[in-house]
Amino acid sequence: MNGQTLRVNELFGSIQGESRHAGWPCAFVRLSGCSADCRWCDTRYAVTEEGILMTLEEIVGQVTSMDFPLVEVTGGEPLEQEHTPELLRLLADKGFRVLLETGGLHQVRGIDPRVYPVIDLKPPSSGISHRIEQDNLHLALGRKPGRPQDMEFKIVVADREDYLWAKELLARHHLTEHATVSMGTVFGALPPSELASWIIQDRLPVRMQLQIHKYIWPPHSRGK
Repeated sequence: MNGQTLRVNELFGSIQGESRHAGWPCAFVRLSGCSADCRWCDTRYAVTEEGILMTLEEIVGQVTSMDFPLVEVTGGEPLEQEHTPELLRLLADKGFRVLLETGGLHQVRGIDPRVYPVIDLKPPSSGISHRIEQDNLHLALGRKPGRPQDMEFKIVVADREDYLWAKELLARHHLTEHATVSMGTVFGALPPSELASWIIQDRLPVRMQLQIHKYIWPPHSRGK
């Protein structure tokens, strides 16, 4: 590993709050830094605080000591740091089920295939929907239909406009045939019951999710 380092904001064990892995105990590696400036960012402290430099060996060692079979590398935006792909590979080598939570503005092509990417598709209310990395959509469409467990897209909506945007995007790219698609609400901006009613009415083939960690602990708690 040649002393490669990453800037880490926090390392902690918690309950996975999102994705098809929601509810499972999980080790989290939150990396520092993100240039996206999403309007709905709920971990802005990972952008404004520098964090600490850790070698890949140190990170893997701390994750191993937590003794959770599931680990997520998140941020900030983890793919803005050069050595994140190598950390993902090393964690997979250790036998962990590895999730990569990314804001969807960077390619995941080339990431170790054992890693499960959870890719945000930012809707219009985020202010950065025009920056979505289209290659991630093409990558999904290149996968075999009927195997959605290999890859996941996440869409967090704040209003009806976001929902209609997401509905059109999914139809245009046939994403639900090739990947798991989870849809949730911006916490406090849209009642989950409204989103649920839209999904039911439209028979939209998505998995509705709630950020369950925000219901277990106060919404702005860190390390949860």
